[in-house]
Amino acid sequence: MREPWPEHVVDIEQLLRQIAGVVRRRGRQLLERYGITPPQFDALWILNRHGNLTIGELSNRLYLAYSTTTDLVDRLERAGFVVRSRDTGDRRVVLVTLQEKGAAVIEQVLDARRAYLATVLDTIDPADQGEIHKVLHILYDRMSNA
Repeated sequence: MREPWPEHVVDIEQLLRQIAGVVRRRGRQLLERYGITPPQFDALWILNRHGNLTIGELSNRLYLAYSTTTDLVDRLERAGFVVRSRDTGDRRVVLVTLQEKGAAVIEQVLDARRAYLATVLDTIDPADQGEIHKVLHILYDRMSNA
C-alpha cells in the first residue's frame, strides 16, 4: 500500500489546479471578446513565436489531429488572422503565416491578461510578490527539467 502524500503536496497540487482553472475561465472570457477559441489563440501564439509552419508542424505543436488543425486554420484564415501560402522552395508544401490582425489579437489578449494579473498582484505586498515570482520560477525550472 502506498504511503499517503504529505499534506503540503496535496495542498500545492490542489492550489495549482484551482489557479489553472481561474486562469482558464478568465482566458475564455477574454477570448470571447475577440471571437476566438482557446485552441485558435494557441495556434496564433505558436505561429507568432515560431514563424511560418505547415499544418502538420502546427498540428504537432498543438497536440491536435491534422484534420482538426486544418479546420482551425480554415476559421483563422476566414477571420483574416492567418494566410496559407506555398513554400517557395517546394511548391507542394503549404505554410500557415500569421497576419498583422492575428498578431494584434495576441497582443491585445496578453495585455488584458497582464492587466488582470497586475490588478490581483496590486493587492499583495511587494515583498510577497517577489517571493511568489521566485518560487514560481523554481517550481517551473524543476518541473520542466524533470
